Amino acid sequence: MNRLWSPWRAAHVESYEPPPPGAGSVFSRIAATPERDAEHYVVWRGATVFVVMNLYPYNNGHLLIVPYREVPTYADLDDATHVEIARTIHRVMGWVRAALAPDGFNVGLNEGRAAGAGIPEHLHVHVVPRWASDTNFMPTLAGTKVVPEAMRATYAKLMDAIAAEAATAAEAATAAEAATQAPTRA
Repeated sequence: MNRLWSPWRAAHVESYEPPPPGAGSVFSRIAATPERDAEHYVVWRGATVFVVMNLYPYNNGHLLIVPYREVPTYADLDDATHVEIARTIHRVMGWVRAALAPDGFNVGLNEGRAAGAGIPEHLHVHVVPRWASDTNFMPTLAGTKVVPEAMRATYAKLMDAIAAEAATAAEAATAAEAATQAPTRA
């Protein structure tokens, strides 16, 4: 048997407390505590969904789009959430492109445990950046994925990209407002 020693995980393992009965999924608990967004790696909150970094990523920058409402299937979502998920996928891919410059993406969801859902009671969408140069032997030979960047460093890059998007949108809104208030010439 192979062993991968990770003593830095001891504090996490020792601090684990199971959630109280009826507390909902881990995503429901994150959704209910916006004051802890940085601790939970939440990068953005919308009207019906929020975006959080995956703590067990396939690659750095692996983000999850999570509805606030805990539902197990895509069909259980309302129309507003369907629309916001689609728009958020587009935005997330833009943030990740700006922050990490991937060569491609995998986007999808796993509905139900049989489909691979790790948290089947709370549907969520995965956005996974991919790099052509990030193929190596570790997953094949050792069953281990090497994630090349610390979570906090990736979080900082993503937050910078989101702030840049917000600044660009604010500048565009200011310019549009100024254009509507400019005097017209006859």
